[in-house]
Amino acid sequence: MEEHHKPVLLSEVLQVLDPKPGESYLDLTAGYAGHASAILDVTRNYKESCLVDRDDYAVSILREKYSMSESVEILHMDFYDAALQLLQCGKTFDIILADFGVSSPQLDLAQRGFSFSQDGPLDMRMDRRQDFSAADIVNRYSERELVEIFEKYGEMSPGSSRKVAREIVLLRRKKKFETTSELAALVNREHRAQVFQAIRIVVNDELGLIEKTLPLIPKLLKLGGRVAIITFHSLEDRLVKDYFKQESSLGEESELKLINKKPITAEHLELVSNPRARSAKLRAACKS
Repeated sequence: MEEHHKPVLLSEVLQVLDPKPGESYLDLTAGYAGHASAILDVTRNYKESCLVDRDDYAVSILREKYSMSESVEILHMDFYDAALQLLQCGKTFDIILADFGVSSPQLDLAQRGFSFSQDGPLDMRMDRRQDFSAADIVNRYSERELVEIFEKYGEMSPGSSRKVAREIVLLRRKKKFETTSELAALVNREHRAQVFQAIRIVVNDELGLIEKTLPLIPKLLKLGGRVAIITFHSLEDRLVKDYFKQESSLGEESELKLINKKPITAEHLELVSNPRARSAKLRAACKS
């Protein structure tokens, strides 16, 4: 099978999670099984493992890969709903991984509408079963709401946020935005990534799902189990960092113990072959 997505920090993930034969594995953002393949190759415990993703294309790849020979459970839903469902079923795992980044196919396929460098529909939905898309934000949010999301999720200055929001509102009075190129053309090069990031985060409720899922992780871990989380921007990393710090500083009541106190980042060799790893940060903890 062709490589759909090159997993970031793969060797570092294997080092901190230290998978062993027979251990159970939960991948909350399995994608195209980049990390999962490497871990399951070690554990060989398919029956007690679970791969989760809310992207239908990723799920189809996972089901194809594990169609006949292995009985790994595959859930087509977001990681928060999956965590709730697994807890309700009383399942726990030795290893948990979450990679909160956007996948390469999502960025590379113009029709997914994630990229400002390619012309596609204003979409950005990770789960295409949902109705709410980037077009709804750009064409329906008030100027004030746009300013708020650009500041909060795009980490733009108030002045830049107001300028972009005002221009969007003025232009859409003449014609609704339909494509990524129309939006990108309106925003100066300096702020395109921030504007697209802000809209994408809101479309997929990315930070909200992370915030709700983090407290469920200790409940999903077996005693001695390990969790690794990869983030790609400061807003995600701050949530993970603060949660791990809070949980590991409760003394005898602490359920999690930090494996690495500082985030692990990609080595130079990986950055050369996989530039998307440049912003990746890995944090890990174990259940004590």
